[in-house]
Amino acid sequence: MTRYLALYMGSAENVDSTPPDAETQQKGMAAWGEWAASHTAAIVEQGAPLGKTKRMDKNGLSNTSNLITGYVLVEAASHEEAARIFERHPHFAVFSDKNSVEIIECLEMPSA
Repeated sequence: MTRYLALYMGSAENVDSTPPDAETQQKGMAAWGEWAASHTAAIVEQGAPLGKTKRMDKNGLSNTSNLITGYVLVEAASHEEAARIFERHPHFAVFSDKNSVEIIECLEMPSA
């Protein structure tokens, strides 16, 4: 089995918008819990929501932003199988149809 990092992506349209109302949040989190329970075998690390971003480069430290809102680590037999885990995920099915999930294969670290 291969590991995949799934990044929950917001949309540029939603960056400065107000959070969903309490009813939508409750509905979404219940659906998220159901999704997680139905994919327990594939979830290696549940992950977490993500907050503000800092950038470090050769010029030093700065504030920056991106559309990543959270992550989860899953295992699957193929990249496509890993992606299909997120079909109809509450991240975009409940919270915003502009949101998405990007699934990235985790490669082996080369030996020195």
